[in-house]
Amino acid sequence: SLRGQMLELPQVAAEVEAGGFDTSRALERLRRVLGDQRPHPVDSADGDAVRERIVAELRALGLQPQVTDDFACNSHPRVRAVACARVRNIVATLNPGPGRHVLAVAHHDGTALGAGAGDDGIGFAVLLELAAQLGRRELSRPVTLLITDGEEGGLIGARAFLERHPLARNTAALVNLEARGVTGPAIMFETSRPNGAALAAFRPERPVSNSLTTDFYRLVPNSTDVTVFEERPWTILNFAIIGNETRYHSAGDDLAALDSRSVRHMGEQALDAVRRLATGPLPERGGEVHYSDLGGRVLVVVPALLSFIVLGALLVFWSWTGWRRRAALGLAVAAVIAGLVDAAAIAWAGHFLVGLARDGQWWRAHPEVTGLALCLSALAACAAPMLLVRERSVLSLRAAFWLVFLLLAAGLAFVAPGGTILFLAPPLVAAIGIGTRSERAASILAALLLFLLFAPLLHLLETLLGVGSAWMFAPLAAIILWPWLIELKPLLAASRLRLVLAAIFAVTAGGWLAAGLTPAYSEDRQQRFSVEYAVDADRRQAQWAILNDGAALPDAYSRLGRWERNTEVLWGTARRWTAPAPVFAAAAPRVEVLSQRPVAGGRLVALRMASGGAGSVVLRAPPEARVREVRAAASRGRWAAAARRTRSSSAAWAEAATARRSRSCSPASRRNGR
Repeated sequence: SLRGQMLELPQVAAEVEAGGFDTSRALERLRRVLGDQRPHPVDSADGDAVRERIVAELRALGLQPQVTDDFACNSHPRVRAVACARVRNIVATLNPGPGRHVLAVAHHDGTALGAGAGDDGIGFAVLLELAAQLGRRELSRPVTLLITDGEEGGLIGARAFLERHPLARNTAALVNLEARGVTGPAIMFETSRPNGAALAAFRPERPVSNSLTTDFYRLVPNSTDVTVFEERPWTILNFAIIGNETRYHSAGDDLAALDSRSVRHMGEQALDAVRRLATGPLPERGGEVHYSDLGGRVLVVVPALLSFIVLGALLVFWSWTGWRRRAALGLAVAAVIAGLVDAAAIAWAGHFLVGLARDGQWWRAHPEVTGLALCLSALAACAAPMLLVRERSVLSLRAAFWLVFLLLAAGLAFVAPGGTILFLAPPLVAAIGIGTRSERAASILAALLLFLLFAPLLHLLETLLGVGSAWMFAPLAAIILWPWLIELKPLLAASRLRLVLAAIFAVTAGGWLAAGLTPAYSEDRQQRFSVEYAVDADRRQAQWAILNDGAALPDAYSRLGRWERNTEVLWGTARRWTAPAPVFAAAAPRVEVLSQRPVAGGRLVALRMASGGAGSVVLRAPPEARVREVRAAASRGRWAAAARRTRSSSAAWAEAATARRSRSCSPASRRNGR
């Protein structure tokens, strides 16, 4: 990924320094564990095989792993859903003895589609090498490797550990390893809150992290095992790689795609963090801090209170500076704001026009082309208002930009306060330049700092959310470009500026044209494409369903029948292409009401579910049923209090993965392919 190139992640060395992370050995273990790289979802025969091979690797390292066996349920944190499954967690302790444990966590289950080399093969491969390294060291406290099951099914193994394993009551800290792609650096994207103690344990040589990511992560629908574990007052660090998300949860998540440099970076990060937590004094639960890496070379950490104080002081300074330069300040502020708004508008228009000519995720194979068109849109949007501002108003433009910049920071502080640190250094350097009468040199340095801080952030957001939402990121690109345009304005007379502006708009149009002509898919970044077969056993009706990115289906599929677009289905939130299908003989799942009795505030209904050979069963209830809780065996799951209510999640549902070597159903049997 671009971020990985910026960090200049080294190639895997043939030799490893004593005590360092051995990437080659970690990858060799991963190859042995994944074997023929079959999908290995929770409670499946292939899942059993992967788990047994992990256990064998741990025993070869001299450990005595324990495999737990639970049937557990867990509430989904953001939707009205409870997932239940039989889960087998792997627990192995280094340096067993007294003291509170440090947990190093990954998960061994995968999805029904791919080998899971990234998600989460990278995690347990790193843990196995971590065990080899720490097994030869003197530790101050026990380190327990926890390789959970059922993470993909709803964080079920994490819930089983938290509720039933005795170590959950004797844990001090946790390091979790995850993946949402197969390349790029290991980003430390989430911590316990307050985060002072976690940051005391995070001091790697090549950090990739900032405190905005934790706040941002809480706003998106993704979750990891940490979502369960954060209920406890543990010191937590959560790492993930996110490069080339197109292979996430797909058949492309295989060993050939997994970048060995990513394995190395995650291994180094995890080894450093666990070693600090296991060999020194446990960090005390400090207050909240704000932090950010600079180019992946150094981590800057400041107390949150100081961050807010500096932000307030800078707001006062630049407000005062703007008042002193008030002759053209209003027009300058309007120009800056217009640049930010127009950046989103031009990027949206370019994306919309290309979308009229092409369907599907036409940017998927080469997102960098669309990203370039996005930046050109921001450049055009910022350059246009410069014609409104006279050359001698450059001083007012500087004051206007930093004032708007800091007002945006103040607004962000209410939603994602951790992002405040990213807004401090550039306007501070520019302010120092005014005080030392070296304003132009300081302004150029401030623009450079702004680029170093915000360019990686722009790339991170594009990677996380995809350039399909390009217009949302255009104002951020405009923020990066504005200081440079301000400094270049004195070099251009108004007439030349018009010519330059015309050239910029022409190049911007060319950028979007190039994005529209670039192939949508490639061997490395393929189209999302799943084929499903669904049977309504009661009505004796069946249908094909294809889940893709909305692109037209290949002509060969027309032989299967007439396809309907954007069809809603019972078993998922995304709309599908559907066509009638022949009905094959297949056992159907069954639900039998055993009993029902009144309880406080409602009634308790006992059901017996028969899978009919399916790998999972989805049980849905209409919204008016007002289901409050699901119990299965000795476990129960309650609806999340703050769950979002969407079309698909407004109805309560529970999923139980109970049978093996078969297909899922909802409420009739469904066969999935790739």
